[in-house]
Amino acid sequence: MPFSAPPPASGERYALSASLDNARHLSSLLRAVHFQDHATCFATASGLRVTVEDAKCIQANAFIQAEVFQEFSVQEESVTFRINLSVLLDCLTIFGTSSLPGTSTALRMCYRGYGYPLMLFLEEGGVVTVCKINTQEPEELLDFDFCSTKVVNKIILQSEGLREAFAELDMTSEVLQITMSPDKPYFRLSTFGNAGSAHLDYPRDSDLMEAFHCSQTQTNRYKISLLKPSTKALALSCKVSIRTDAQGFLSLQYMIRNEDGQICFVEYYCCPDENITEAEL
Repeated sequence: MPFSAPPPASGERYALSASLDNARHLSSLLRAVHFQDHATCFATASGLRVTVEDAKCIQANAFIQAEVFQEFSVQEESVTFRINLSVLLDCLTIFGTSSLPGTSTALRMCYRGYGYPLMLFLEEGGVVTVCKINTQEPEELLDFDFCSTKVVNKIILQSEGLREAFAELDMTSEVLQITMSPDKPYFRLSTFGNAGSAHLDYPRDSDLMEAFHCSQTQTNRYKISLLKPSTKALALSCKVSIRTDAQGFLSLQYMIRNEDGQICFVEYYCCPDENITEAEL
């Protein structure tokens, strides 16, 4: 059941205020990018973006559109702060990760501005808990500059196809090799583990392939240790868009539908481990 947080003192307005009937919608998306303790939050009129990075090699973004919230208000052009994501998730699931049938944890989230804590008001079964989480100075983040004009190859797969691939490929391999080509093998995933090399091919007319736009043959390798965090988002998603640019940078965009049928996105960017020449193939 939704509720209202008390008004700010001294007539101040919140820079950001948002409410959700079901806090699980937010916590499940944040868990999908939770591979480091800290995250940077960006709020604009269009919604909330939560960004996590590691070693300047991988970046994850969870996008929660304003329409997903029952109320979403941003008083400035944009609001940015850094927060301990582990603590935020602990607070969001303070009543437990699974509610009884027919019950849910309502959330109201308020942030007064720079230097203030993020305040969470959580209510379930008539019990209200208030959490204050200290915010920090946001750090400069990588700009992968993945605009559509720089995308060389793009395919859209049903997520079950990629889930099966990760289950079948040899994850003792240090790298995952991805080949995208306008000709055969079209889309190939390869590993080089203890049991030898393994390849998995997807023809362009596969039932799992929803879109195929490849303009040139590319083969790149990516560290599996960097890609593994994205499997959290893969498990929740129904479709995945796989894109590469001319330098071999990889974008994995997962489309996630929540319990209410609303669509959110989680995107992972990963730099290539190395470029593969034709002589090496």
